[in-house]
Amino acid sequence: MFDIATKLSINEKLTILSDAAKYDVACTSSGVDRRGQKGMLGNSCPAGVCHAFAADGRCISLLKILMTNHCAYDCKYCKSRKSNDIPRATFTPDEICQLTIEFYKRNYIEGLFLSSGILQNPNYTMEKMVETLRLLRTKYHFNGYIHVKAIPGASDELLYSAGLLADRISINMELPTQASLTTLAPNKNMNNIIKPMNQISGTIAAHRMAIGKSARMERAGINKHLIHSIWGNTTERIEAQNDSGNLLIPAERKDAQLQRSFAAAGQSTQMIIGASNETDFELIRTTQNLYQAFDLKRVFYSGYIPINEDRDLPAIGTPVPMLREHRLYQADWLMRYYGFYAEELLSDQNPFFDNQLDPKCFWALTHLENFPVEINSAPAETLLRVPGIGPNGVKKILSARRYGTVNFEMLKKMHIVLKRAQYFITCGGKMIYQMPIEERFIRNQLTDLERTKVMEIEGQNVTYKQMNLFQDFAVR
Repeated sequence: MFDIATKLSINEKLTILSDAAKYDVACTSSGVDRRGQKGMLGNSCPAGVCHAFAADGRCISLLKILMTNHCAYDCKYCKSRKSNDIPRATFTPDEICQLTIEFYKRNYIEGLFLSSGILQNPNYTMEKMVETLRLLRTKYHFNGYIHVKAIPGASDELLYSAGLLADRISINMELPTQASLTTLAPNKNMNNIIKPMNQISGTIAAHRMAIGKSARMERAGINKHLIHSIWGNTTERIEAQNDSGNLLIPAERKDAQLQRSFAAAGQSTQMIIGASNETDFELIRTTQNLYQAFDLKRVFYSGYIPINEDRDLPAIGTPVPMLREHRLYQADWLMRYYGFYAEELLSDQNPFFDNQLDPKCFWALTHLENFPVEINSAPAETLLRVPGIGPNGVKKILSARRYGTVNFEMLKKMHIVLKRAQYFITCGGKMIYQMPIEERFIRNQLTDLERTKVMEIEGQNVTYKQMNLFQDFAVR
């Protein structure tokens, strides 16, 4: 390792530290509705930040940088680990502020994503990050979107200040089990990650109640009568009771006086896919537990890019598991918006998703006893589980059913994806074509439809062949 930080220009630091930040996933919508204010620069709206894409396909809607790539830890999967011989650099808080403002004025970005290696220790690193955010909000009057990666092991006071100054705060879980952390990240342990995640979740819930938004309080496990807060005036702390005990996070008055909600856009985390040997079932079950316990906005997945040589890691040159990452995101969507549970999608006996079928089609094929579904009588929750029908489609179907019988022609006009749905539904007791509801037949039809897309995701070259009438269309 060699340190050239003192000799680098801000542009050279930007080259090093923006490249080092590309392994953090941060393509998020803002989740907050904050309009422009007189005397301040920037705003944030619920539709989210604007998206631009770099030459390598990565989203650069945020200025995504590390404060430093110096690190006291030696995580085997990380490019910035202390044992790697790489150029090192460190931004000062004022340099980050200048970059953010100048990029924003040129309309290159809509906000800032700030992460960091561990410089000296977690508290020192988090203190520098909080100083940066405080300068942006006060000295530079930046009112735009900020996503900050909190450092596990930092003090409660610093985490609380970060939550007041940023819109979204996240703590990277990195790996879903303690066994994987012990093997690949010996300086980390699960308790140091879960504890601040729990504290942040409880504080978000407490602030929601303090300003009259208590819809998620039951999920967060907060007892309403134990909330003590006079938000924005004389409160020195927010105290709440949750499932794991007392939460006590002191507030620094100079940040509390900004009268900002604590992490208004919520909390998220990230897990690395493919660096360790967890199954898809373990990953989505961990994801489900995180959503239920901590009310996270998102769990992000990052396919592991082999950059370090180590016997505990995939060899350099191993393909990045992009398709696996894609399937996990699809499953995540089903759990968040379609009412699925991890135990329905996968099991210990069948722990991986199908490469050729999306998780919803895969579930449908393994539960054919639930099909076909009659469009004109099935309840909304049943319609939502039909491949090719989403929440908007369900709303349209339910609305149309109030005025008469729905047929396949109407479904086409509603933009229902009949390429998939046709194998699982009936209208007036009839299917669109005479076809068997049989797993092998439906699988063959669906994989024929999706094969090109699957190959594109896997990065393969799509090839074509002459169809054979007797083989390709033989009755199976």
